[in-house]
Amino acid sequence: MGKLSVIIYTTVALLLLLLISHSPNNSGHRTTTHRRHRRLKLRSNLSDHHISFDPLVANIERKQQDKLWDKTHFSDDHNNNNINQEHEPAPGMEMQPEWEDFVGAEDYLNDEHKFNISHRLVLLFPKIDVDPADGFVSEHELTEWNVEQAQRDVMHRSQKEMELHDKNRDGLVSFKEYQAPTWVRDSDSNSFGYDMGWWKEEHFNASDSDGDGFLNITEFNDFQHPADTKNPRLLQWLCKEEVRERDTDKDGRVNFKEFFHGLFDMVRNYDEDANNSSSRESSDSLESPARSFFAQLDKDGDGYLSDVELLPIIGKLHPSERYYAKQQADYIISQADTDKDGRLSLTEMIDSPYVFYSAIFNEDEDEDYEFHEEFR
Repeated sequence: MGKLSVIIYTTVALLLLLLISHSPNNSGHRTTTHRRHRRLKLRSNLSDHHISFDPLVANIERKQQDKLWDKTHFSDDHNNNNINQEHEPAPGMEMQPEWEDFVGAEDYLNDEHKFNISHRLVLLFPKIDVDPADGFVSEHELTEWNVEQAQRDVMHRSQKEMELHDKNRDGLVSFKEYQAPTWVRDSDSNSFGYDMGWWKEEHFNASDSDGDGFLNITEFNDFQHPADTKNPRLLQWLCKEEVRERDTDKDGRVNFKEFFHGLFDMVRNYDEDANNSSSRESSDSLESPARSFFAQLDKDGDGYLSDVELLPIIGKLHPSERYYAKQQADYIISQADTDKDGRLSLTEMIDSPYVFYSAIFNEDEDEDYEFHEEFR
């Protein structure tokens, strides 16, 4: 039955691709129906939580960022950034094309002949529809796809960052080699969240899962992005940081007042976002559920929350890439699922192609829009 499904899907996909390639759009004629679309834009900063649906687009974005990164950190004009003046590219690094090669990147993405979105969706659909391969993309499959793309971006950024600190090019970073970001070093002691253990030795040691005193690329990636780690020591360190940051009376614990004014709101907002809820209750009406939730976390019943007792909610206090991947998947499905069955067919994806290339959260609604009939 599985082989039959693959054969059927392949046949349908080929037929759709044939129809698309012979559509009036590709014959030089204007379509009679227009859809309002924004011109596709590349991200200027890969540190946001928008995930590029298409690996090809993500690769273009990474190459642009790499060029800017190298200009910033490895040019002769920036030798005062704690980088060895004899710096050589890390083993395996390929020479980047000239910046001019990327000037027309967005024009390329908006050229229907060079980058046809419908064609891309036909090619990507079977790579997403894998669990099971049933001819539909579920929320779970789309989330997993987004997680994979996000993790690739995150690891790439960590690899670039590691190049700055791995002075002897041995693929490992010691705490002595590591230099905290400039904005952290220059911040005052009252900077919330960064005046305690962040970027310091306790953070470093918690990331060192094998305890050898060095961070390999996996450990360094966890160090840079602790919310996505599976390292129990690093998760425990995150819990300790929450206690340090919320403990206003400095008794080493979180009382109900400290929990209610901050942590409870974060957990509640996380749960509401996960359930696509927009309700907001008053502070007075929230105190009772907050006390109930506090009691559930307070396992020893002493009226305080320790770092160990915060562990069950640490993922809600520090959302992982999976959280944002699911948000984006839910958004895409809400926009493209025309029959409202909670999943996407290839036809639905092709009928709403632009949503897969513009799922950006908190975007400016007043930006100018352009018509692009090539996305039909």
